[in-house]
Amino acid sequence: MKIDRDLQSRSGNACELSGETENLTVYEVGPGADGSPEKSIVISQKLNDQLTGEVDPVANDWRCLNDSMWSEVEAVKVVAYRMLHQLRGEGWPQDLLDMMYLEDDTLAWAKAGLPDEDAVVHKDANGNVLEAGDSVTLIKDLKVKGANFIAKRGTAVRNIRLVHDNAGQIEGKVETQMIVILTEYVKKNK
Repeated sequence: MKIDRDLQSRSGNACELSGETENLTVYEVGPGADGSPEKSIVISQKLNDQLTGEVDPVANDWRCLNDSMWSEVEAVKVVAYRMLHQLRGEGWPQDLLDMMYLEDDTLAWAKAGLPDEDAVVHKDANGNVLEAGDSVTLIKDLKVKGANFIAKRGTAVRNIRLVHDNAGQIEGKVETQMIVILTEYVKKNK
């Protein structure tokens, strides 16, 4: 994406998070991103790939937030808040979050882009996120209560359903019988 002249001027042709000057791109900060400089930042491609989920975040690449979280640019502060929130399990990001101050409207914008913490997330035995319609494989023989059979290890279960109020359970058809399966006994098929 071509970097707008206003963004070039504001950023000084450098990543507004890390200060890097090579491989720059524009990141539009949603929700409500409209392509305007007020809702966009100049960012290095490496950080952009981590921010957009193309590659997993590397915590040490984000140590630059220690400085950039104090930026005068609201969009930069929003991105800093979101990444610190995402990485808070590392320890040091939580310390920075505790120090960070955002105006109410900026804080609301930052929180609007965060995943719902109360949402039920189903994960398989390896920690992969499961979604409705996925196919999984049983990793353990399971005695099916109420039916007279054992679901064998290695059995593929296609087109699963998620139990909406329990992250530890999914539903799937095994031997023509719809059963509830604990997520700790399945692995997601790639």
